[in-house]
Amino acid sequence: MRKVIVVAFLALSGLVSGQIAKYSNEFLSVGVSARAMAMANANVSSVNDVTAGYWNPSGLLYQQSNLQLGLMHAEYFAGIAKYDYIGASKRIDSNSVAAISFIRFGVDNIPNTLELVDANGNVDYSRIKSFNAVDAAVLISYARNIQKIKGLKLGGNMKIIRRKLGEFGGAWGFGMDMGAMYDYKQWHFGAMARDITGTFNAWTYNLTEDEKNTLLVTGNEIPTNSVEVTVPKLILGVSRKFLVWNDRVSILGEANFINTFDGKRNTVVKTKAWSMEPNIGFEIGYKNTVFLRTGVGNIQKQLNAKGDAFITTMQPNIGAGVKYKIFALDYAFTDIGDRSIALYSHIISLKIDINKKPK
Repeated sequence: MRKVIVVAFLALSGLVSGQIAKYSNEFLSVGVSARAMAMANANVSSVNDVTAGYWNPSGLLYQQSNLQLGLMHAEYFAGIAKYDYIGASKRIDSNSVAAISFIRFGVDNIPNTLELVDANGNVDYSRIKSFNAVDAAVLISYARNIQKIKGLKLGGNMKIIRRKLGEFGGAWGFGMDMGAMYDYKQWHFGAMARDITGTFNAWTYNLTEDEKNTLLVTGNEIPTNSVEVTVPKLILGVSRKFLVWNDRVSILGEANFINTFDGKRNTVVKTKAWSMEPNIGFEIGYKNTVFLRTGVGNIQKQLNAKGDAFITTMQPNIGAGVKYKIFALDYAFTDIGDRSIALYSHIISLKIDINKKPK
């Protein structure tokens, strides 16, 4: 019985009552667009469409149409978790673009077994209810060319976060991101500072006395109202595109360096205060119509199967895309970091250009 109740409250087990949470709002680290995921999320300096509202808002200034729409759907853990994104970006004038993005990561229809046993100690399966564990965010973005410095673009996000665990509790959060891009000859440099002010999630809970008693009896901790803080993260990127075969074939390569400042992590470079994780992605295009992509990320050290030595592991990703007139359809074969082939997922995203400017 204890195991059943623990499973029902699995979503509560990751919450913290302290101020700083090392892995807070991790659903916002998954990424959007199959193009970026196929390139191992190495996208900070080359993103040039509506998805820049997530990756680096300054990249919105590269979009070629007056209005762009972006859509993505993904399912993880054999369809248990669903991840959705929708975004829209609008050019305000020749020097500025605005965008709005919505992201939802949810596990629906989780069994609630807190009332499985009635007052007489009888198991009654008709008393099982269900609830949803949902993480959602709205990002409002703005980007502008800096005319005094040629090649420099700046952008920012204001984000509103809503996390909800059925009727048991939830949190509201607020934060800001800042991004920059700089073009030098054929090189593109990008920087994305996430949660630059710290993103604050204020958690409140609505457990009944019966639910609290059930948790106590089964050895579970009763969650309390708290404030969870997401500390800043800095992502640096560099990319370059090469044109070959009479400009019919393009080859794009990008490297990103994810810097965190919340203590030691299992990354390539790690110290007590700072850790760095590299991601590398490549894209080959033909006549700007058909694309093949690959990337490598999530490089870590872990014990081998015998448990007597450490080995280096990494997550490979592949994908493809096609662009036709105002539509761009992209596909990626990837996961969110488990590196188990059983959990690899098929990601599909769509981009639509509206009121496209003539070339």
